[in-house]
Amino acid sequence: MLKKYFPYKKGLFVKAVDGINLEIFPGETLGLVGESGSGKSTVAYTVVGMYAPTEGKIIYKGQDISFPSKFRPHEMKGRIRIVFQDPNSSLNPRRTIRQILSIPLKLHKNNSNGEFPSSPEALLEEVGISPTYVHRFSRSLSGGERQLVAIAHALATDPDLVLLDEPTSALDVSIQAKVINRLVDLQERHRLSYLFITHDLSLMRNVAHRVAIMYLGKMCEIAKTREFFENPLHPYTQMLLSSIPVVTGEEEQLKPKKITSRGEIPSPVNIPPGCSFNLRCPFAMDKCKEVDPEMKEFEAEHHVRCHLY
Repeated sequence: MLKKYFPYKKGLFVKAVDGINLEIFPGETLGLVGESGSGKSTVAYTVVGMYAPTEGKIIYKGQDISFPSKFRPHEMKGRIRIVFQDPNSSLNPRRTIRQILSIPLKLHKNNSNGEFPSSPEALLEEVGISPTYVHRFSRSLSGGERQLVAIAHALATDPDLVLLDEPTSALDVSIQAKVINRLVDLQERHRLSYLFITHDLSLMRNVAHRVAIMYLGKMCEIAKTREFFENPLHPYTQMLLSSIPVVTGEEEQLKPKKITSRGEIPSPVNIPPGCSFNLRCPFAMDKCKEVDPEMKEFEAEHHVRCHLY
């Protein structure tokens, strides 16, 4: 069970990730969804090695990599890559696109599986950008183009797993579609695995193979995408799905019954005892206020953490 706590004050911790268990399969997109502050980005940063886990292990193909990336074997560092929400955080504005893409190509050339192109020009073509852009600086590109370059930068090491931390949330809708379509195409051609972090459930309907819901550092529900949207179990999941905007009466009928939450999201420093959602849940029982439920497989490949089940 993975945990990541951050010191806050003497004796107090921010429980960003508070005991989760996830598995991602080859060629799969796992959508990790939650409100701001749920801990979903911390999961990605811990998996990629930016943070060390407080407890628990990260296992990659049977190998324990539960420590910061600087201590991981060199051949492992290129296998798991991350694409951030803001591409400017990973693209040096003082370097040309050729210089930016050449660095990971040189560092990991001996660890490549040979699946991806081995030149900056070919990498740009792979993500749908003209190879002539190698002479430009990132500051001269549009937001969508910068994000595609950031994706090319992540793919330069020929990874198996790519962590996508809200890669389209800062882009216009038309550009979002282009980036998403390119990610899906790359996955199909190279059998990439994605951990796709987002707050947009409607996007997951068309992209993810499975969907996982986080709330205050813990997992609420995990299911295959179709089952998740047709048969949501956790009250928090039902609340999120019922709030998705729709444009037709048919879509409205497919939504779960409107669930109205109560109160405000508790502080991650002072999470209530029992189920962390009990203060907002309209179905909360006395047991919910005292005992934290365990994640259980309610139906085939459909897991939920709730006393109702």
